[in-house]
Amino acid sequence: MINGDIAWQALTSRDARFDGVFFVGVTSTGIYCRPVCPVRAPRRENCRFFTSAEAAEKAAFRPCLRCRPELAPGNAPVDSAHRITDLLLRRIDEGQLDATDSLEEVAAWFHLSLRQLRRIVQQELGVSPLELKQTRRLLLAKQLLTETRLPVTEVAFASGFSSLRRFNDLFSQRYRMPPSRLRKLASGETAADLSGSSTLLLSYRPPYDWQAMLDFLRLRALKNVESVDEEGYMRTVQLGRYRGWIRVTHAADKPALQVEFSHTLNGALPALLRRLRNLFDLDAHPQCIDDRLREDPLLMESFKRNPGLRVPGAFDGFEMTVRAVLGQQITVKAATTLGGRFASAFGEEAETPFAELTRLAPQPSRVASATVDEIASLGIVSARARSILALAAACNEGELQLEASANPEEMMQRLRQLPGIGEWTASYIAMRALRWPDAFPAGDIAIRNNLGGISARQAEARSAQWRPWRSYAVMHIWKNLNMKK
Repeated sequence: MINGDIAWQALTSRDARFDGVFFVGVTSTGIYCRPVCPVRAPRRENCRFFTSAEAAEKAAFRPCLRCRPELAPGNAPVDSAHRITDLLLRRIDEGQLDATDSLEEVAAWFHLSLRQLRRIVQQELGVSPLELKQTRRLLLAKQLLTETRLPVTEVAFASGFSSLRRFNDLFSQRYRMPPSRLRKLASGETAADLSGSSTLLLSYRPPYDWQAMLDFLRLRALKNVESVDEEGYMRTVQLGRYRGWIRVTHAADKPALQVEFSHTLNGALPALLRRLRNLFDLDAHPQCIDDRLREDPLLMESFKRNPGLRVPGAFDGFEMTVRAVLGQQITVKAATTLGGRFASAFGEEAETPFAELTRLAPQPSRVASATVDEIASLGIVSARARSILALAAACNEGELQLEASANPEEMMQRLRQLPGIGEWTASYIAMRALRWPDAFPAGDIAIRNNLGGISARQAEARSAQWRPWRSYAVMHIWKNLNMKK
Protein backbone atom coordinates (compact mmCIF):
# COMPACT_ATOMS: atom_id res chain seq x y z
CA MET A 1 0.00 0.00 0.00
CA ILE A 2 1.40 3.39 -1.01
CA ASN A 3 1.27 6.35 1.32
CA GLY A 4 -0.16 9.05 -0.91
CA ASP A 5 1.36 11.93 1.01
CA ILE A 6 4.88 10.46 0.83
CA ALA A 7 4.43 9.64 -2.85
CA TRP A 8 3.23 13.19 -3.50
CA GLN A 9 6.32 14.62 -1.81
CA ALA A 10 8.57 12.35 -3.89
CA LEU A 11 6.71 13.34 -7.05
CA THR A 12 6.99 17.08 -6.46
CA SER A 13 10.66 16.83 -5.45
CA ARG A 14 11.53 14.68 -8.51
CA ASP A 15 13.48 12.39 -6.18
CA ALA A 16 15.12 9.82 -8.49
CA ARG A 17 15.34 7.27 -5.65
CA PHE A 18 11.61 6.67 -6.07
CA ASP A 19 11.85 6.02 -9.80
CA GLY A 20 10.41 2.57 -10.42
CA VAL A 21 9.05 2.32 -6.87
CA PHE A 22 5.69 3.87 -7.71
CA PHE A 23 3.75 5.39 -10.60
CA VAL A 24 1.29 8.27 -10.64
CA GLY A 25 -1.97 8.25 -12.58
CA VAL A 26 -3.49 11.65 -13.37
CA THR A 27 -7.28 11.50 -13.44
CA SER A 28 -7.64 14.74 -15.41
CA THR A 29 -5.63 13.37 -18.37
CA GLY A 30 -5.95 9.58 -18.02
CA ILE A 31 -2.15 9.26 -18.23
CA TYR A 32 0.26 7.60 -15.79
CA CYS A 33 3.90 8.64 -15.31
CA ARG A 34 7.10 7.94 -13.43
CA PRO A 35 7.90 10.27 -10.51
CA VAL A 36 10.79 11.77 -12.51
CA CYS A 37 8.65 12.79 -15.47
CA PRO A 38 9.73 16.30 -16.60
CA VAL A 39 6.19 17.59 -17.12
CA ARG A 40 4.63 19.99 -14.62
CA ALA A 41 3.37 18.19 -11.52
CA PRO A 42 -0.42 17.69 -11.49
CA ARG A 43 -2.67 18.77 -8.66
CA ARG A 44 -2.69 16.50 -5.62
CA GLU A 45 -6.41 15.82 -5.91
CA ASN A 46 -5.91 14.52 -9.46
CA CYS A 47 -3.27 11.95 -8.49
CA ARG A 48 -3.63 8.24 -7.91
CA PHE A 49 -0.55 6.23 -6.97
CA PHE A 50 0.26 2.65 -8.01
CA THR A 51 3.02 0.17 -7.18
CA SER A 52 3.38 -1.02 -10.78
CA ALA A 53 2.73 0.03 -14.35
CA GLU A 54 0.38 -2.95 -14.68
CA ALA A 55 -1.79 -1.69 -11.84
CA ALA A 56 -2.02 1.74 -13.44
CA GLU A 57 -3.05 0.26 -16.78
CA LYS A 58 -5.60 -1.98 -15.09
CA ALA A 59 -7.12 1.21 -13.69
CA ALA A 60 -7.50 2.44 -17.31
CA PHE A 61 -4.55 4.87 -17.38
CA ARG A 62 -2.34 4.98 -20.48
CA PRO A 63 1.48 5.43 -20.40
CA CYS A 64 3.06 8.85 -20.76
CA LEU A 65 4.90 9.33 -24.05
CA ARG A 66 7.64 11.44 -22.45
CA CYS A 67 8.83 9.43 -19.43
CA ARG A 68 7.84 6.01 -20.86
CA PRO A 69 6.83 4.32 -17.57
CA GLU A 70 6.70 0.92 -19.27
CA LEU A 71 10.51 1.02 -19.53
CA ALA A 72 12.95 0.39 -16.70
CA PRO A 73 14.51 3.51 -15.15
CA GLY A 74 17.55 4.57 -17.11
CA ASN A 75 16.31 3.34 -20.48
CA ALA A 76 13.58 5.79 -21.48
CA PRO A 77 14.22 8.88 -23.62
CA VAL A 78 13.88 11.12 -20.57
CA ASP A 79 16.93 9.35 -19.14
CA SER A 80 19.19 10.06 -22.13
CA ALA A 81 21.01 12.84 -20.29
CA HIS A 82 22.00 10.40 -17.54
CA ARG A 83 23.19 7.81 -20.07
CA ILE A 84 25.24 10.42 -21.94
CA THR A 85 26.85 11.63 -18.72
CA ASP A 86 27.62 8.07 -17.64
CA LEU A 87 29.17 7.27 -21.01
CA LEU A 88 31.24 10.46 -20.86
CA LEU A 89 32.54 9.41 -17.43
CA ARG A 90 33.53 6.05 -18.88
CA ARG A 91 35.32 7.77 -21.77
CA ILE A 92 37.25 9.84 -19.24
CA ASP A 93 38.15 6.81 -17.12
CA GLU A 94 39.22 4.82 -20.17
CA GLY A 95 41.48 7.71 -21.21
CA GLN A 96 39.64 8.12 -24.50
CA LEU A 97 38.83 11.77 -23.91
CA ASP A 98 42.51 12.65 -24.23
CA ALA A 99 42.69 10.89 -27.57
CA THR A 100 40.39 13.49 -29.18
CA ASP A 101 41.48 16.88 -30.46
CA SER A 102 38.57 18.72 -28.90
CA LEU A 103 35.29 18.39 -27.07
CA GLU A 104 33.57 18.79 -30.43
CA GLU A 105 34.70 15.27 -31.29
CA VAL A 106 33.44 14.00 -27.93
CA ALA A 107 30.05 15.59 -28.64
CA ALA A 108 30.04 13.91 -32.06
CA TRP A 109 30.28 10.50 -30.35
CA PHE A 110 26.81 11.19 -28.97
CA HIS A 111 25.47 12.94 -32.11
CA LEU A 112 25.28 16.21 -30.19
CA SER A 113 26.56 19.72 -30.64
CA LEU A 114 29.20 21.00 -28.25
CA ARG A 115 26.66 23.33 -26.68
CA GLN A 116 24.24 20.44 -26.07
CA LEU A 117 26.97 18.35 -24.47
CA ARG A 118 27.99 21.17 -22.16
CA ARG A 119 24.39 21.82 -21.16
CA ILE A 120 23.66 18.16 -20.41
CA VAL A 121 26.76 17.71 -18.26
CA GLN A 122 26.08 21.00 -16.47
CA GLN A 123 22.48 19.98 -15.73
CA GLU A 124 23.38 16.49 -14.57
CA LEU A 125 26.52 17.20 -12.53
CA GLY A 126 26.73 20.97 -12.11
CA VAL A 127 30.13 21.24 -13.83
CA SER A 128 31.53 21.63 -17.33
CA PRO A 129 33.04 18.62 -19.18
CA LEU A 130 36.55 19.97 -18.52
CA GLU A 131 35.83 20.46 -14.81
CA LEU A 132 34.37 16.96 -14.70
CA LYS A 133 37.56 15.48 -16.15
CA GLN A 134 39.73 17.44 -13.75
CA THR A 135 37.65 16.53 -10.70
CA ARG A 136 37.68 12.81 -11.53
CA ARG A 137 41.45 12.85 -11.84
CA LEU A 138 42.03 14.89 -8.70
CA LEU A 139 39.83 12.63 -6.59
CA LEU A 140 41.73 9.56 -7.75
CA ALA A 141 45.04 11.33 -7.12
CA LYS A 142 43.91 12.23 -3.61
CA GLN A 143 43.03 8.60 -2.92
CA LEU A 144 46.36 7.39 -4.28
CA LEU A 145 48.24 9.88 -2.13
CA THR A 146 46.46 8.83 1.06
CA GLU A 147 46.16 5.06 0.49
CA THR A 148 49.36 4.14 -1.37
CA ARG A 149 53.09 4.89 -1.21
CA LEU A 150 53.40 5.56 -4.94
CA PRO A 151 55.78 8.43 -5.76
CA VAL A 152 53.99 11.71 -6.53
CA THR A 153 55.10 11.50 -10.15
CA GLU A 154 53.49 8.06 -10.48
CA VAL A 155 50.35 9.37 -8.78
CA ALA A 156 50.08 12.16 -11.33
CA PHE A 157 50.31 9.85 -14.32
CA ALA A 158 48.20 7.06 -12.77
CA SER A 159 45.33 9.48 -12.14
CA GLY A 160 45.34 10.60 -15.78
CA PHE A 161 47.53 13.71 -15.89
CA SER A 162 50.05 13.91 -18.72
CA SER A 163 52.04 16.71 -17.07
CA LEU A 164 53.48 16.70 -13.54
CA ARG A 165 53.55 20.49 -13.53
CA ARG A 166 49.88 20.68 -14.49
CA PHE A 167 49.02 18.16 -11.77
CA ASN A 168 50.89 20.10 -9.08
CA ASP A 169 49.34 23.41 -10.13
CA LEU A 170 45.78 22.12 -10.30
CA PHE A 171 46.08 20.11 -7.07
CA SER A 172 47.48 23.10 -5.15
CA GLN A 173 44.80 25.36 -6.57
CA ARG A 174 41.95 23.02 -5.67
CA TYR A 175 43.12 21.74 -2.27
CA ARG A 176 45.28 24.72 -1.21
CA MET A 177 48.33 22.52 -0.58
CA PRO A 178 50.88 20.64 -2.69
CA PRO A 179 50.41 16.86 -3.14
CA SER A 180 53.42 16.06 -0.96
CA ARG A 181 51.92 17.91 2.00
CA LEU A 182 48.65 16.01 1.77
CA ARG A 183 50.58 12.75 1.95
CA LYS A 184 52.44 13.90 5.08
CA LEU A 185 49.18 14.98 6.73
CA ALA A 186 47.54 11.66 5.85
CA SER A 187 50.19 9.28 7.12
CA GLY A 188 53.26 11.12 8.28
CA GLU A 189 55.34 9.06 5.85
CA THR A 190 57.06 10.10 2.66
CA ALA A 191 58.92 6.96 1.59
CA ALA A 192 58.18 5.85 -1.95
CA ASP A 193 56.65 2.45 -2.67
CA LEU A 194 59.33 0.28 -4.25
CA SER A 195 57.29 -2.94 -4.27
CA GLY A 196 55.49 -4.29 -7.31
CA SER A 197 51.93 -3.53 -6.19
CA SER A 198 49.71 -1.15 -4.25
CA THR A 199 46.24 -1.32 -2.69
CA LEU A 200 43.18 0.90 -2.87
CA LEU A 201 39.72 0.73 -1.31
CA LEU A 202 36.48 0.68 -3.29
CA SER A 203 33.52 1.52 -1.08
CA TYR A 204 29.91 0.28 -1.32
CA ARG A 205 26.58 0.79 0.42
CA PRO A 206 25.98 -2.04 2.93
CA PRO A 207 24.79 -4.70 3.23
CA TYR A 208 26.96 -6.69 0.81
CA ASP A 209 26.98 -10.48 0.52
CA TRP A 210 30.67 -10.93 -0.30
CA GLN A 211 30.64 -14.68 0.12
CA ALA A 212 27.78 -15.11 -2.35
CA MET A 213 29.67 -12.99 -4.87
CA LEU A 214 32.78 -15.16 -4.51
CA ASP A 215 30.72 -18.35 -4.81
CA PHE A 216 29.16 -17.16 -8.06
CA LEU A 217 32.47 -16.09 -9.60
CA ARG A 218 34.28 -19.23 -8.43
CA LEU A 219 31.96 -21.51 -10.41
CA ARG A 220 32.52 -19.49 -13.58
CA ALA A 221 36.20 -18.54 -13.31
CA LEU A 222 38.29 -18.93 -16.48
CA LYS A 223 41.19 -21.23 -15.68
CA ASN A 224 44.59 -19.47 -15.81
CA VAL A 225 42.85 -16.08 -16.25
CA GLU A 226 40.85 -15.92 -13.01
CA SER A 227 41.10 -17.59 -9.62
CA VAL A 228 38.83 -17.45 -6.58
CA ASP A 229 39.73 -18.70 -3.11
CA GLU A 230 38.00 -18.37 0.25
CA GLU A 231 39.16 -14.79 0.74
CA GLY A 232 39.08 -13.13 -2.63
CA TYR A 233 39.20 -12.91 -6.37
CA MET A 234 42.21 -12.42 -8.61
CA ARG A 235 42.80 -12.24 -12.33
CA THR A 236 45.11 -11.13 -15.11
CA VAL A 237 44.32 -7.78 -16.73
CA GLN A 238 44.86 -6.32 -20.17
CA LEU A 239 43.69 -2.73 -20.75
CA GLY A 240 45.09 -1.35 -23.97
CA ARG A 241 48.86 -1.63 -23.78
CA TYR A 242 48.84 -2.16 -20.02
CA ARG A 243 49.05 -5.67 -18.60
CA GLY A 244 49.17 -6.93 -15.06
CA TRP A 245 47.13 -8.53 -12.31
CA ILE A 246 44.71 -7.65 -9.52
CA ARG A 247 43.55 -9.29 -6.30
CA VAL A 248 40.34 -8.22 -4.58
CA THR A 249 39.44 -9.01 -0.97
CA HIS A 250 36.99 -7.61 1.54
CA ALA A 251 38.26 -4.86 3.83
CA ALA A 252 38.39 -5.97 7.45
CA ASP A 253 36.69 -3.03 9.13
CA LYS A 254 35.06 -0.94 6.40
CA PRO A 255 32.19 -1.33 3.90
CA ALA A 256 34.70 -1.57 1.08
CA LEU A 257 36.66 -3.97 -1.09
CA GLN A 258 40.44 -3.86 -1.03
CA VAL A 259 42.05 -3.95 -4.48
CA GLU A 260 45.69 -4.90 -4.86
CA PHE A 261 47.00 -4.05 -8.33
CA SER A 262 50.35 -4.47 -10.02
CA HIS A 263 52.17 -1.24 -10.81
CA THR A 264 52.25 -2.23 -14.48
CA LEU A 265 48.56 -1.16 -14.50
CA ASN A 266 49.18 2.34 -13.12
CA GLY A 267 48.56 3.92 -16.50
CA ALA A 268 45.12 2.31 -16.77
CA LEU A 269 44.02 2.76 -13.17
CA PRO A 270 40.83 4.84 -13.73
CA ALA A 271 39.52 2.29 -16.24
CA LEU A 272 40.55 -0.61 -14.00
CA LEU A 273 38.67 0.74 -10.96
CA ARG A 274 35.57 1.47 -12.99
CA ARG A 275 35.52 -2.08 -14.35
CA LEU A 276 35.89 -3.50 -10.87
CA ARG A 277 32.97 -1.42 -9.61
CA ASN A 278 30.89 -2.94 -12.41
CA LEU A 279 32.13 -6.48 -11.79
CA PHE A 280 31.30 -6.39 -8.09
CA ASP A 281 28.15 -4.24 -8.42
CA LEU A 282 29.47 -1.67 -5.97
CA ASP A 283 27.19 1.18 -7.04
CA ALA A 284 23.92 -0.59 -6.18
CA HIS A 285 21.41 0.94 -3.76
CA PRO A 286 20.47 -2.15 -1.71
CA GLN A 287 17.89 -0.44 0.47
CA CYS A 288 15.86 0.72 -2.52
CA ILE A 289 16.15 -2.67 -4.22
CA ASP A 290 15.36 -4.68 -1.10
CA ASP A 291 12.37 -2.56 -0.14
CA ARG A 292 10.85 -3.19 -3.55
CA LEU A 293 11.49 -6.94 -3.78
CA ARG A 294 10.62 -7.71 -0.17
CA GLU A 295 7.02 -6.82 -0.99
CA ASP A 296 6.74 -10.25 -2.62
CA PRO A 297 6.40 -12.97 0.08
CA LEU A 298 8.00 -15.38 -2.38
CA LEU A 299 11.37 -13.63 -2.02
CA MET A 300 11.20 -12.56 1.61
CA GLU A 301 12.93 -15.65 3.04
CA SER A 302 15.76 -15.33 0.55
CA PHE A 303 16.38 -11.76 1.65
CA LYS A 304 16.65 -12.95 5.24
CA ARG A 305 19.25 -15.55 4.25
CA ASN A 306 21.31 -13.34 1.95
CA PRO A 307 20.90 -9.63 2.62
CA GLY A 308 22.94 -7.56 0.22
CA LEU A 309 22.96 -10.13 -2.59
CA ARG A 310 24.38 -8.38 -5.66
CA VAL A 311 24.33 -9.05 -9.40
CA PRO A 312 27.86 -10.01 -10.54
CA GLY A 313 28.88 -7.94 -13.53
CA ALA A 314 31.65 -8.44 -16.06
CA PHE A 315 35.21 -7.21 -16.03
CA ASP A 316 35.21 -7.49 -19.81
CA GLY A 317 32.00 -7.73 -21.84
CA PHE A 318 33.45 -9.85 -24.65
CA GLU A 319 35.02 -12.31 -22.23
CA MET A 320 31.77 -12.71 -20.30
CA THR A 321 29.66 -13.04 -23.46
CA VAL A 322 31.85 -15.82 -24.85
CA ARG A 323 31.43 -17.60 -21.53
CA ALA A 324 27.63 -17.17 -21.81
CA VAL A 325 27.59 -18.66 -25.31
CA LEU A 326 29.65 -21.63 -24.12
CA GLY A 327 27.14 -22.14 -21.31
CA GLN A 328 24.14 -22.63 -23.59
CA GLN A 329 22.30 -25.87 -22.82
CA ILE A 330 25.08 -27.35 -20.68
CA THR A 331 25.97 -27.24 -16.99
CA VAL A 332 27.91 -24.42 -15.38
CA LYS A 333 30.79 -26.80 -14.65
CA ALA A 334 30.98 -28.02 -18.24
CA ALA A 335 30.89 -24.45 -19.57
CA THR A 336 33.69 -23.45 -17.19
CA THR A 337 35.82 -26.32 -18.50
CA LEU A 338 35.27 -25.20 -22.09
CA GLY A 339 36.00 -21.61 -21.10
CA GLY A 340 39.36 -22.64 -19.66
CA ARG A 341 40.29 -24.47 -22.86
CA PHE A 342 39.24 -21.48 -24.92
CA ALA A 343 41.33 -19.08 -22.81
CA SER A 344 44.38 -21.34 -23.04
CA ALA A 345 44.03 -21.60 -26.81
CA PHE A 346 43.42 -17.94 -27.66
CA GLY A 347 44.73 -15.94 -24.70
CA GLU A 348 48.31 -14.69 -24.60
CA GLU A 349 50.75 -15.77 -21.92
CA ALA A 350 51.02 -13.56 -18.83
CA GLU A 351 53.68 -13.19 -16.15
CA THR A 352 52.34 -12.89 -12.60
CA PRO A 353 53.55 -13.89 -9.12
CA PHE A 354 50.66 -16.36 -8.91
CA ALA A 355 50.85 -19.88 -10.26
CA GLU A 356 47.09 -19.79 -10.94
CA LEU A 357 47.34 -16.80 -13.32
CA THR A 358 49.25 -17.53 -16.51
CA ARG A 359 47.02 -16.29 -19.34
CA LEU A 360 45.36 -13.08 -20.49
CA ALA A 361 41.72 -13.28 -21.56
CA PRO A 362 41.27 -13.80 -25.32
CA GLN A 363 40.77 -10.55 -27.28
CA PRO A 364 38.16 -10.10 -30.04
CA SER A 365 40.85 -9.36 -32.64
CA ARG A 366 42.58 -12.71 -32.01
CA VAL A 367 39.36 -14.74 -31.89
CA ALA A 368 37.98 -13.10 -35.04
CA SER A 369 40.97 -14.44 -36.99
CA ALA A 370 40.32 -18.03 -35.91
CA THR A 371 38.39 -20.66 -37.85
CA VAL A 372 35.39 -22.75 -36.91
CA ASP A 373 37.59 -25.85 -36.91
CA GLU A 374 40.10 -24.25 -34.51
CA ILE A 375 37.39 -23.50 -32.00
CA ALA A 376 35.54 -26.77 -32.53
CA SER A 377 38.76 -28.71 -31.85
CA LEU A 378 38.41 -27.63 -28.21
CA GLY A 379 35.22 -29.67 -27.85
CA ILE A 380 32.94 -26.75 -28.69
CA VAL A 381 30.10 -27.63 -31.07
CA SER A 382 30.30 -25.99 -34.49
CA ALA A 383 27.13 -23.94 -34.02
CA ARG A 384 28.58 -22.24 -30.95
CA ALA A 385 31.94 -21.82 -32.67
CA ARG A 386 30.17 -19.84 -35.40
CA SER A 387 28.38 -17.76 -32.76
CA ILE A 388 31.69 -16.92 -31.08
CA LEU A 389 33.28 -15.93 -34.40
CA ALA A 390 30.35 -13.67 -35.27
CA LEU A 391 30.49 -12.14 -31.80
CA ALA A 392 34.23 -11.52 -32.04
CA ALA A 393 33.87 -9.89 -35.44
CA ALA A 394 31.08 -7.59 -34.22
CA CYS A 395 33.10 -6.53 -31.17
CA ASN A 396 36.29 -6.11 -33.17
CA GLU A 397 34.53 -3.86 -35.71
CA GLY A 398 32.82 -1.79 -33.03
CA GLU A 399 29.28 -2.92 -33.89
CA LEU A 400 28.74 -4.25 -30.37
CA GLN A 401 29.44 -2.28 -27.17
CA LEU A 402 29.25 -4.81 -24.36
CA GLU A 403 29.67 -2.32 -21.54
CA ALA A 404 27.63 -0.82 -18.73
CA SER A 405 26.98 2.53 -20.42
CA ALA A 406 25.54 1.03 -23.62
CA ASN A 407 21.80 1.14 -24.34
CA PRO A 408 20.65 -2.33 -23.22
CA GLU A 409 17.68 -2.64 -25.55
CA GLU A 410 19.74 -1.65 -28.59
CA MET A 411 22.57 -4.02 -27.67
CA MET A 412 20.16 -6.89 -26.95
CA GLN A 413 18.60 -6.41 -30.37
CA ARG A 414 22.02 -6.51 -32.03
CA LEU A 415 22.98 -9.58 -30.03
CA ARG A 416 19.84 -11.43 -31.11
CA GLN A 417 20.77 -10.77 -34.74
CA LEU A 418 23.95 -12.82 -34.32
CA PRO A 419 23.76 -16.56 -35.09
CA GLY A 420 23.10 -18.73 -32.07
CA ILE A 421 22.24 -15.92 -29.64
CA GLY A 422 18.64 -16.00 -28.52
CA GLU A 423 16.52 -14.29 -25.93
CA TRP A 424 18.01 -16.13 -22.92
CA THR A 425 21.61 -15.34 -23.84
CA ALA A 426 20.84 -11.71 -24.70
CA SER A 427 19.01 -11.19 -21.40
CA TYR A 428 21.81 -12.81 -19.40
CA ILE A 429 24.39 -10.61 -21.12
CA ALA A 430 22.26 -7.53 -20.42
CA MET A 431 22.02 -8.55 -16.78
CA ARG A 432 25.77 -8.87 -16.29
CA ALA A 433 27.81 -7.15 -19.01
CA LEU A 434 25.37 -4.29 -19.70
CA ARG A 435 24.49 -3.89 -15.99
CA TRP A 436 20.76 -3.61 -16.73
CA PRO A 437 18.93 -3.95 -13.38
CA ASP A 438 15.69 -5.06 -15.05
CA ALA A 439 17.02 -7.91 -17.20
CA PHE A 440 15.09 -11.16 -16.87
CA PRO A 441 16.03 -14.37 -18.75
CA ALA A 442 12.52 -15.80 -18.62
CA GLY A 443 13.49 -18.94 -20.54
CA ASP A 444 16.13 -19.95 -17.98
CA ILE A 445 15.31 -23.51 -16.92
CA ALA A 446 16.51 -23.00 -13.34
CA ILE A 447 14.29 -19.93 -12.92
CA ARG A 448 11.27 -21.74 -14.35
CA ASN A 449 11.86 -24.83 -12.20
CA ASN A 450 12.46 -22.78 -9.06
CA LEU A 451 9.21 -20.93 -9.67
CA GLY A 452 7.30 -24.21 -9.75
CA GLY A 453 7.95 -25.62 -13.22
CA ILE A 454 6.18 -22.82 -15.06
CA SER A 455 6.58 -21.78 -18.71
CA ALA A 456 8.76 -18.91 -19.94
CA ARG A 457 5.66 -16.83 -20.61
CA GLN A 458 4.37 -17.46 -17.10
CA ALA A 459 7.78 -16.58 -15.64
CA GLU A 460 7.78 -13.31 -17.58
CA ALA A 461 4.33 -12.46 -16.23
CA ARG A 462 5.34 -13.44 -12.68
CA SER A 463 8.35 -11.16 -12.86
CA ALA A 464 6.36 -8.00 -13.57
CA GLN A 465 5.99 -7.12 -9.89
CA TRP A 466 9.78 -7.20 -9.41
CA ARG A 467 10.41 -4.44 -11.92
CA PRO A 468 12.65 -2.48 -12.20
CA TRP A 469 14.96 -4.76 -10.18
CA ARG A 470 14.34 -8.12 -11.85
CA SER A 471 18.07 -8.87 -12.20
CA TYR A 472 18.34 -8.90 -8.41
CA ALA A 473 15.26 -11.09 -8.13
CA VAL A 474 16.97 -13.55 -10.50
CA MET A 475 19.93 -13.85 -8.15
CA HIS A 476 17.63 -14.68 -5.23
CA ILE A 477 15.68 -17.20 -7.32
CA TRP A 478 18.86 -18.95 -8.44
CA LYS A 479 20.35 -19.05 -4.96
CA ASN A 480 17.53 -19.83 -2.57
CA LEU A 481 14.20 -20.41 -4.25
CA ASN A 482 12.98 -23.90 -5.11
CA MET A 483 9.25 -24.40 -5.32
CA LYS A 484 9.37 -27.58 -7.38
CA LYS A 485 8.87 -30.58 -5.14
